Amino acid sequence: MKSHYRRLVLSLVAAILCSCGGGGQPPQEPGFSIAASPATLSVVPGASETGTVTVSPRDGFTGNVNVTISNVPSGVTVAANPIQFSISSSPVSQPITVSAAFDAQLQNTTLALTGTSGKVTASTHLNLQVRSLSVTTWHYDNARTGMNPNETILNLVNVNPNTFGKLYDIPADGAVVGQVLYLPNVAIPGKGTHNVVYAATMHDSVYAFDADSNTDANASPLWQVSLLPAGATPVPMTVQGCSGVSAWTEVGIVATPVIDAATGTIYVVAKTYENGSTVFRLHALDVTTGSEKFGGPVQIAASYTLNGHTDTFNPLAETNRPALLLTNGHVYLAFGSNGCNAYGDEGWVISYNASSLAQEGTFNAEPGKSLASIWMKGGGLSADSASNIYGEAAEGNFTPGTNFGSSVFRLTQSGNSLQVADWFTPWNQAYLSQNDLDLNDAVLLLPDQPGSHPHLALAAGKEGTVYVLDRDNMGQYCGSCTAGDTQIVQELPQAAKHTGCLVYWNGMVYTTGTGYPIMEWALSNGMLSSTPVAQTPAQAGGHSPIITAAGTANGILWQLNGTNATNLTAYNATTLALLYATSQTNGRDTLPPMPHFAQLMIVNGKMYVGTNSGVTVLGLL
Repeated sequence: MKSHYRRLVLSLVAAILCSCGGGGQPPQEPGFSIAASPATLSVVPGASETGTVTVSPRDGFTGNVNVTISNVPSGVTVAANPIQFSISSSPVSQPITVSAAFDAQLQNTTLALTGTSGKVTASTHLNLQVRSLSVTTWHYDNARTGMNPNETILNLVNVNPNTFGKLYDIPADGAVVGQVLYLPNVAIPGKGTHNVVYAATMHDSVYAFDADSNTDANASPLWQVSLLPAGATPVPMTVQGCSGVSAWTEVGIVATPVIDAATGTIYVVAKTYENGSTVFRLHALDVTTGSEKFGGPVQIAASYTLNGHTDTFNPLAETNRPALLLTNGHVYLAFGSNGCNAYGDEGWVISYNASSLAQEGTFNAEPGKSLASIWMKGGGLSADSASNIYGEAAEGNFTPGTNFGSSVFRLTQSGNSLQVADWFTPWNQAYLSQNDLDLNDAVLLLPDQPGSHPHLALAAGKEGTVYVLDRDNMGQYCGSCTAGDTQIVQELPQAAKHTGCLVYWNGMVYTTGTGYPIMEWALSNGMLSSTPVAQTPAQAGGHSPIITAAGTANGILWQLNGTNATNLTAYNATTLALLYATSQTNGRDTLPPMPHFAQLMIVNGKMYVGTNSGVTVLGLL
């Protein structure tokens, strides 16, 4: 009897365990899980960023799921909210777009994502950073628009001689020719977290300064590194030559560096004089300390072979004036004449892997010849969303598809090589080259346009003609043309001679010729207006402008004028009415002497401009 009872009890226990799925656990009800990618979404006030929300079914779940996003801070919106999913048997992903208003508070917060389907729920979270704008490259973006659309402090009311002006000078050990760069919230070891501006000098030094200093006394560097090897100096002008062109006293770091914010790396090209030779090196520096990364630096050497002839990169003949470009995991460097075409210079583009600093491609704009420099007033090579690379070559020999004197080119990275994908050369190339009217500006890539040519690039040179090019078919060369280039989208002959690099804002393109008015040209269906819609009186010009705005409002065009950039001016970008000039302030805002092709940068209400002795900062008084 006891044995029978024991067997009965054991059978009941076994049945219970079996019904629970084994191990004493109840069977899992059908359900789902939620995931957000990336784990952290960063957005700048006035802009939007997009992530992905994925709902994955479990144990045969099917049905509709609503995902609601909560804990959204003031000034931030999420589209769409809630997000509706229809789940059958596979995970479903949908985009989530987070937008921050211009007055959104800078903060780090966590968004809560909750999915419901009847009584079934699941949750996850998404980290959100509302952060200030980073300025990691020349003219703010790889399209080289020259536009900061996230400037909420400076506006059409407070930029005037009474409330805006010079704040202080930041001393450095040499001239700052390239544009200053900026990163917010950088943790500097031993010195806390700072908004940081980065400046590189002709004495081969790189500096990190606190961007929020307010007086000269507070402008000591957070860190400073010299890129001079032991016993080396910057290249003396007696060695470099052409001092009468640039008025430089030495040559060290000329080009605007570029920053990879994701890896915290600033890439810099330094030229040095060592044991009677000139040397270029590419450096990858940690933005928090200035220390070398990725096994750098690497010495720059290159060769280019075409039709059995090999050209070798000659450091003495070259200057790295164009700003560095970072795209698709590569850093692109461009080189050209030191200013007076001495020593047999050629135009070069050299590609380096951003992670390993391995060289992965070269392009020579004038193989077997000389000239065709790539200098572009210090502007950078441009890149579109597919990482096609655009630049201009100065005067030189022209052979269709081979030698690119006075031409616009498009390159593509193909494995470990650079390939010419397309090009454009003006019909009067020979005249331009013979009269030193070379193409010498950065290529401006416009946002997609309506009409039959949605992908446009704008180029210009010393003659002042503006070329509107279809990036998908650049037109190459019209050998039969006698009065203009009929094979391209549009041409504005001699619109503004010796213009600074073109800039774009709110459907408008701006030219700033030396001794010409600043002129505003309207875009409509991918075409520029035949005459300017607004213009200033004639200006000294000579430098590339920038534009600040809060989206489509409060647009301001900023321009340095004169060979020594002695007068800074600001204009209403819609009407081109003058708002401010340093010459209006009775000497209060007198600027220090500035280098050839000094560059402007504005972020968070402050302007930073390189001088012969450091950086000058202007802002609200």
